[in-house]
Amino acid sequence: MPQAEALPDGIIVLDFGGQYCHLIARRIREMNVYSEIFPSDVSAEEVKALSSIMNIKGIILSGSPASVNEENPLLIDESILELGVPVLGLCYGHQLIAKIFGGEVRKGEAREYGLRGVAIDEPEDVLEGLDAEETVWMSHGDTVYSLPSCFKVLAHTESAPVAAFSYQEKRLYGLQWHPEVTHTVHGDRMLSNFILKLCKAKQNWVPADRIEEAIRNIQKQIGDGRAIIALSGGVDSSVAGALAGKALGDRIMAVHVDHGFMRVNESSQVKAAFKKIGVKIRVFEEKARSFKADFLIQGTIYPDRIESGGTQHADIIKTHHNVGGLPLNMEFKGIVEPLKDFYKDEVRILASKLGLPREIIRRQPFPGPGLAVRIVGEVTDDKLTLLRKADAILCEEIESSEIADKPWQYFAVLTDTKSTGVKGDERAYGYTIAIRIVDSFDAMTANFTKIPWDLLEKISVKITNTIPSITRVVYDITNKPPATIEWE
Repeated sequence: MPQAEALPDGIIVLDFGGQYCHLIARRIREMNVYSEIFPSDVSAEEVKALSSIMNIKGIILSGSPASVNEENPLLIDESILELGVPVLGLCYGHQLIAKIFGGEVRKGEAREYGLRGVAIDEPEDVLEGLDAEETVWMSHGDTVYSLPSCFKVLAHTESAPVAAFSYQEKRLYGLQWHPEVTHTVHGDRMLSNFILKLCKAKQNWVPADRIEEAIRNIQKQIGDGRAIIALSGGVDSSVAGALAGKALGDRIMAVHVDHGFMRVNESSQVKAAFKKIGVKIRVFEEKARSFKADFLIQGTIYPDRIESGGTQHADIIKTHHNVGGLPLNMEFKGIVEPLKDFYKDEVRILASKLGLPREIIRRQPFPGPGLAVRIVGEVTDDKLTLLRKADAILCEEIESSEIADKPWQYFAVLTDTKSTGVKGDERAYGYTIAIRIVDSFDAMTANFTKIPWDLLEKISVKITNTIPSITRVVYDITNKPPATIEWE
């Protein structure tokens, strides 16, 4: 067992199924403080046992799609609140602490969702150094209306009289909002107040070489076996393929399935990139089947698993093809997901360290089913041709513009809506293309890109002038949340 002084200071995150649970852990690690996620029903004894891998400095209770007033609500071992370390409840965690100590928690008179202004009554503890009014991200139906006198109310909103609290004697704190989400303007300040000031955690955790760790994990899972990986053309599967190549050598075959839903020149670019790094790649054929692979390797990343209900009590936000879309009768011995604990920006860092070419590192995220998921309604050859042309125009204009490296992702969606237009002094009736361009850090949250109007106009004009069957172009100005990045 390592010596106590060699252990990193750490924060434990208890998972109640909130979609942002892993985002909390990520924010902690960004501060060079270790974090681990555990299910909400972990016992106090199990928590204390974690002292073998970290100096436990604090605990955070995550949000949840559930309600504390359900018939069988998600609870915790209340002894955890008596371990002598600070505890911060976020959203559901905030409500749960209040209810445990006899506070009034009930369905709110108005559901608070999205960006909200909150009045800071007492700028102390978690809220130290904040303004009198802060912009935060809310997502809750239940509200804390009152607390015992031992608690101190730190903030409120028009519809939530107790939006933040402290219980100094027991070092308990609660925030009704989500400081881990980037939409909360000073969320990092709130979390650092808790982690560095209240918990007094030292920033003494430095991530190990995660590439070597990932390679060792692949070798451990596959042993002497052989594996196959499907390369969609996106950066996730490309990095998973490169890691597998280093781990397995000639015991890995990369298969690029040109299923007809690829972007312009996608297949040829992917084959050329992997030829450079020495990974065998074939377009799917009988020889790929004869490779006799024992394992399937996938480029599943953290957001895929979270949004597909990957945490214990999580709602399924959307079903990702590589998480919930696999057949039950697969003949592989197992599925290996070397990137399942990584976020998209971390995957790109790995790509750079692995020496992948820039066209792979900066390649736009692309779902396995390809352009089919960007066609709303029935998928036909004609629709696919329209979308492929529109998407190519969008990508060409963005990549040749002054904002080329700014957006996280950009793509076109062919909607199932037709509308009237005028082309060549004649009435036209054609499809509507939606343009989606977003800024993000990790794909867990995203803001629509405030693209220059002249560039957006140029894209619209070129699409409608070049593609006769498209009469209208619209721009998606929805953030994530409430929307997801992809439409389907």
